[in-house]
Amino acid sequence: MTGLVTIVGLGPGDPRLLTPAASEALASATDLVGYGPYVDRAPEWPGQRRHSSDNRVELDRARFALDLATKGAHVAVISGGDPGVFAMAAAVFEAVENGDPSWRSLDIRVEPGITAMLAAAARVGAPLGGDFCAMSLSDNLKPWETIEARLRAALTADFVVALYNPISSARPWQLGAAFKIVAETREPDTPIILARAVMRPDERIRILPLSEVEASMADMSTIVMIGASTTRLIERPEGQAPYVYTPRYYGVRP
Repeated sequence: MTGLVTIVGLGPGDPRLLTPAASEALASATDLVGYGPYVDRAPEWPGQRRHSSDNRVELDRARFALDLATKGAHVAVISGGDPGVFAMAAAVFEAVENGDPSWRSLDIRVEPGITAMLAAAARVGAPLGGDFCAMSLSDNLKPWETIEARLRAALTADFVVALYNPISSARPWQLGAAFKIVAETREPDTPIILARAVMRPDERIRILPLSEVEASMADMSTIVMIGASTTRLIERPEGQAPYVYTPRYYGVRP
C-alpha cells in the first residue's frame, strides 16, 4: 500500500515546542484527522484536507484515518501533547488489531510530543525527579473501581502521581473523591500542583498544600500532580512561586 498514517503529538500548545519531525509530518500530510480544537492548532498547508470530529469518537476517527490511508492518502492523526499518553496512538492500534486485515500492511508511524505532565513539571521545577506514575481519572473507558485501586497502590508506593482528565461537567465528582483518597496516606502539607493550559496564553499554575486544594480549582485542561513524601518546596523571594522538586535519592543521601 502507498498510504501512510502518522500519529502526531502537537505538544502542550506553544508552537515552539512542536518537534521538527512532527512539523514535517504535518506539512507532508494530504489529510489531517483529529479532535476539532487540535486540528485548529495545526499549521495550515495549501491543498490539505482537514477532518475534525468530536472528542469521544477516538476509534471512529482512527478507522476513518486508516481507511483514507488504504486509498493512498498520507494521513496525520493529531493529538495534543504526546499521542501515546492517553491519546490517539492507542486508538489507532486498537482499530488495526480489531479491524480490516489490510490495515496491518499500512505504514503507521508515531511522532512523539511533549506531554502535559512534562510541560507542567518544567514550569515549576522538577517534581518528577524521582519515581512517578501517570493516571487518567476518566472512567469513560475503565471503571472507577479500577482507577481507585490503582491510585491507592501508587500512593502506597509513594510515587509522585500525575492525574490526567481530572474533572469535567460530565464527571464532576472523581477529583474530589481522589483527593479524599490522597488525604488518607499523604500529609496535609503535601504539595499539589494544578497546572491549567500549560504553555498556552491562558496558562494558570497553582501550588498548594493538600489541606487547601479543592476539586473546583481544576477542569479538563488541568493536569494535577500529587507530591510524594520526599517532594520539596524551595521558597523564593516574596511574590515568586516556590520551586518544586522531588530528589532522586530516597531516605539516605548518597
